[in-house]
Parts: sequence; C-alpha cells; structure tokens
Amino acid sequence: MYERIENWLNTVLAKPFPKKVVAVGFNLYEDDENEWSMEVVGASRFDPQDDDWLCEEVTDFDTREDPLAWTKAAEWDEVHREVAAHLKKYLQNGLYADKLRKLKGVAVGFVDGDLEIL
Repeated sequence: MYERIENWLNTVLAKPFPKKVVAVGFNLYEDDENEWSMEVVGASRFDPQDDDWLCEEVTDFDTREDPLAWTKAAEWDEVHREVAAHLKKYLQNGLYADKLRKLKGVAVGFVDGDLEIL
C-alpha cells in the first residue's frame, strides 16, 4: 500500500502549492463496505487545538475528482492507523516530503472525525 500512496502523492505534490496554503490535511472516506478513498486538502489556516482549521480550504489539489481509492477488509480505525503510518514514512523519505515539512501542519483523519497531526 505504501507504494500506491507514494506514487499518488508524487503526482499530486509535483504541482506548485497555492501561496495561501499553510497546512495540508489528508481526508479519509469510507465509500462503501471495504471501499476507502483519500483526498488532499490545502488550508489557509492551522490550529492544532481546533480540528476545524481544515475547513479553511484553499485547494483540493484536484484530488476530490481523482482520489486515491482502494479496497481493504478492515475497520475505519485500522485504515486510519495504516494510512497515518504510510504518510509518516512519506514525510521522512518521500520525493516531495520537504514541501510538506515546510508547512505549519500536516494531518490525517476521516471526514467529520478527529485529525491526527503528523
């Protein structure tokens, strides 16, 4: 799964970030039973004490129309843990990790759920 996330992120993050983006969130969705997807959202604000910072969306990097989608028989919390671990790995070694590390914040979470700051 890491390679799929890495390849997808390399495509998404290759484009320049809008200047107003100060933080990025990876939104996870359960689309159907065992069907999951992820989009990337750039926000103009970051506040680790307020999960609503991601609502200050500047861009979705065209990932809303083209999310990363996969099938896995798992509960939502397992999917969250696995994706968070892969994103942390990308933040360490990924091709565009430096673009993410320069931001005020990077987080992952299910839409309408709590965010985990990475």
